[in-house]
Amino acid sequence: VQLQASGGGLVQPGGSLRLSCAASGRFFSNYNTGWFRQAPGKEREFVAAITYSRLTYYADSVKGRFTISRDNAKNTVYLQMNSLKPEDTAVYYCGSAGRIGTTLESQYDYWGQGTLVTVSS
Repeated sequence: VQLQASGGGLVQPGGSLRLSCAASGRFFSNYNTGWFRQAPGKEREFVAAITYSRLTYYADSVKGRFTISRDNAKNTVYLQMNSLKPEDTAVYYCGSAGRIGTTLESQYDYWGQGTLVTVSS
């Protein structure tokens, strides 16, 4: 399984970005996919996840601002990030879990390479 994350960049506070996670190598729609992030000097943390049945989960810090979605025809999961804050600055990773994994990093068995999001004026 290969995951390719993209869409990161520099954005001003209050701005928006959409991250993409394109998957290949297994039947993507059968599995859960999540986004995690790691800020400098901090542990990697859960951001959002979407299950094969399209249930969604969010960290409290991003609820109401971020939206995760999937397009199974394109084997791609998206993370729409609105009202970005400087504390959202991090490298964002997408991961593929089984049909149970959602919010725990240990539940994910495949990871993309990460895409850097910088929120700064």
